[in-house]
Formats: sequence, structure tokens, C-alpha cells
Amino acid sequence: MGRRFPQHLALVLASFGERVVVLAAVAFLGGVAAIAVVEQRGDSATPATFASAVAPSGWNHAFAGSRGAVGDAQRTSCGEILTSRSLGVTHPVLPCGAKLVLRNGDAEILTEVIDNTLVQPGRQIEVTERLAHMLHLEGTEEIEWRFAADENG
Repeated sequence: MGRRFPQHLALVLASFGERVVVLAAVAFLGGVAAIAVVEQRGDSATPATFASAVAPSGWNHAFAGSRGAVGDAQRTSCGEILTSRSLGVTHPVLPCGAKLVLRNGDAEILTEVIDNTLVQPGRQIEVTERLAHMLHLEGTEEIEWRFAADENG
């Protein structure tokens, strides 16, 4: 004898073909929505938006030291090729190109993030050998740093 199912189960027991069509439509709409979100964001999702953010005021403290002598054609994770004349900072979190002011005693220098891979453990910031000389850094020392502000702030 044929068994009858309640009417509300009729949708659940729709044919396989109908279920495939419904799932394909849902997947298509999800893909269109994802593309719309990406298009709307445009370039605003790139790290360049950090450069336009208001920099917090005040000085931060960090343990810093020289990354040491530069090897042949040594390239940073930011794509910079290091030379003995390079001036820059390695910071594991800040985006490449972020402008910073470093201060150690009377020395205060404007620089930027050029690498995101620290060489020595126990440091929060590493500087190029030339920058370490300008800051009078010997070994690993606590220095002060802040985000560089433009002329408006």
C-alpha cells in the first residue's frame, strides 16, 4: 500500500533535479553578492588605507637593535634590496611603507618599514645598520617610536 506523507514534507522530498536547480541558484546568488562586495571595496582594502588613518599621539617603547651587515642582494619581505646605505625598520606587524619616527636619546629620525621578518629574537623592531649608527644603538636597547604625522596632525 502506498504511504502518504504530510504536505509540509513535500518540499523536502522534491525531485533530485529540483534540488540541484535550487542549490545552483543559491550558489550563483552568493557568488554575485561576493563580487559586488569586492567591487564596492575597490582599492580601499589595501594597506594604503593605513597611511591615511589618524596616527595615535605619544611615544611607544620597543626593544630595537641593528639587523646587522647586509648580504649580497639581500631582499626584504617588502621587496626592498638592502645596501649599506639603506635606512629602514623591520617590524613584524606594521605594513610596508608605514612612516615612523624613532628616538634614542637626542637622536630622532624619520624612517619607514622596509621589512616584516625580524632577524634576531627578543626584539620588537630592527633597524638597518646605518640607521642603528645614526641612533647610537649598541646591541639591543629600548628606544621610543611613534607614527609620523603629516603637517596637519
